[in-house]
Amino acid sequence: MNSRAFALIALFMVQLLYGLNYTYAKGIMNENYIKPFGFVLLRVVGATILFWLMGLVFKSENIEKKDYITIFFAAVFGVGINMLLFLKGLELTSPIHASVIMTITPVIIMILSIFFLNEKLTKLKVGGIVLAFCGGVLLTALGTSDRVGDNIGLGNLFIFINAISYSIYVIIVKKLTAKYHPFTFIKWLFLFGIILVLPFGYTEAIEVDWNSFSPYIWFSVLFVIIGATFGTYFLNPLALKSLKASTVGVFIYLQPVIAGLFAIIMGVDHIDSIKIMAMCLIFSGVFLVTKKPKSTPVTK
Repeated sequence: MNSRAFALIALFMVQLLYGLNYTYAKGIMNENYIKPFGFVLLRVVGATILFWLMGLVFKSENIEKKDYITIFFAAVFGVGINMLLFLKGLELTSPIHASVIMTITPVIIMILSIFFLNEKLTKLKVGGIVLAFCGGVLLTALGTSDRVGDNIGLGNLFIFINAISYSIYVIIVKKLTAKYHPFTFIKWLFLFGIILVLPFGYTEAIEVDWNSFSPYIWFSVLFVIIGATFGTYFLNPLALKSLKASTVGVFIYLQPVIAGLFAIIMGVDHIDSIKIMAMCLIFSGVFLVTKKPKSTPVTK
C-alpha cells in the first residue's frame, strides 16, 4: 500500500470515529453522567497517558527548543479551545447540527493554506468543495430541539468557533509533520493540553459518580477517550504527512453522513430522499478533492 492510500484510509477512519463520537458524547453529557468540561479533562488525561506509553515503545526525535512553542500553540487551538467548545457546543445542540457546521472547516483550512502553506487552488478542488458544501447544507436539521435545556443557537456558535480553532490547528500540525514524525510531538501536545483544560474541567471531573455508569456508558466513555481522542489525534497527523491540509479538511464533509447514518442505526433518525441526495453530493465532493490532477505531458 502506498503512502497516499494509507493516508486516505487513516483520514477516513478519523472521520468515522468523529462521526460516531457525536452520538456517544452527547448521550453521556445529556444524561448528566459527565459535564462537558469535566469530560474534556478526562479525554485529554486519558489520551495523554496512552500517547506517553506509546512513546516508550517508539523512538522519538529530538525536538528543537523553539518548536515547543509551536507545539504549545497547536495545543491551544487543537486541544484547549477545540475540545472545550466542541463538547460544550454539542451539549447544547444536536449531533447533526454540530456535524454539519463542522463542514465549514475545509473552507477555512483552504484559505489558511493559501496564505501559510502556499497551496494552489484547482478547478477540481473548488468544484469538489462546492458539491460537498451543498450536501452539508442539505443535511442541516431545521427548527428547534425537543430536548429541554438545548440552546441550538449558542451551541451552533460554539461549534463554529471550534471549527475555526480546529482549522488553525491543522495548519500548525501540517508544519510540524513536515519536520517531525507525529510520535515525536503528539505526546507533548496533549501534555500541554492538560495544563490548558485543567482549570476548566477539574471541578466537573471530580463530581463524576463512577458507580452510576452502566456498561453502555462505560463503553461510550472509553470510545470517546480511546477512539475519538487518542485514535483521531494519532491518525490525523499521519495523514497530514502525505496529504495537503486542504485535502485533510475536506474529509470533514463525511462527518454529517456518518453521524446521520449512526443516528438512524440507533433509531433516533430516519432516511429520506434529501439525505440520500446530500450523501451523494458529499461523497462526490470528497472524490473530486482527493483526485490527483492529470500531469501535463512535457512537450519538446
